[in-house]
Amino acid sequence: MPRILVFQHVAAEPLGTLDPLIRSRGHRIRFVNFEREPDAQPNVDRYQGLVVLGGPMNVEDQSLRPHLRAELLAIERMLSQGKPVLGICLGAQLLAHALGAPVKRHHTPEIGWYPLHTTDAGRDDAVLSPLGERAQVFQWHGQHFEIPQTAVQLARSDTCDQQAFRWGDNAYGFQFHLEMDQPLIERWLANPVYREELAAMAGTQDEARIRAGTLEHIAGMQSRADAVFNNFLDLVGRPNRRIALPSREFG
Repeated sequence: MPRILVFQHVAAEPLGTLDPLIRSRGHRIRFVNFEREPDAQPNVDRYQGLVVLGGPMNVEDQSLRPHLRAELLAIERMLSQGKPVLGICLGAQLLAHALGAPVKRHHTPEIGWYPLHTTDAGRDDAVLSPLGERAQVFQWHGQHFEIPQTAVQLARSDTCDQQAFRWGDNAYGFQFHLEMDQPLIERWLANPVYREELAAMAGTQDEARIRAGTLEHIAGMQSRADAVFNNFLDLVGRPNRRIALPSREFG
């Protein structure tokens, strides 16, 4: 039974829809929550895959948050062992940094719903191809990664060129949040830290626009996200069993 290690940084950014999907396949999940265990030194050797989630901190905060360095070392070891790695938002930035690429503040934060455009490589990619040529995805970031020199760019947006990459055959970085559902988006809109970031975008983005976009796009994104995540999880290991997930209702 494949074992997946998950690095979580804050309670507000869980696995989201990826959690029941992993469990439905019969995989086992081991969480390292660095908010609760900032001094954790995870041993990745017993795991067949790694997922690194998002968070409000930045790669440059390593002096204040030493766990970020521990994560970078863990990512490097997973890559050296040829094991699948998926980085989401901050996780993608950590993956890019581990591969030698800079991470910097973006000129315009992306918060809310944005069209994502896949590259030719992205449309043919074994994991990302279900997104098609263009897909609406949920974003929440003020930093961005450069594409590592040894990686393949898979997607871009109109306001941030660096959105997704693949390194080797099974390491992926996604700047966007395919794991979101409507309740999780509402949690972010109610979070004081996240609300402060959103308030800074007054005039270009607000709660009403995000909620309207969620009603319009969440069902389509989740359908594609399940296919993308299943493709990645197939790299970790084929499921021993499948449990039928409850059907989602959108309204």
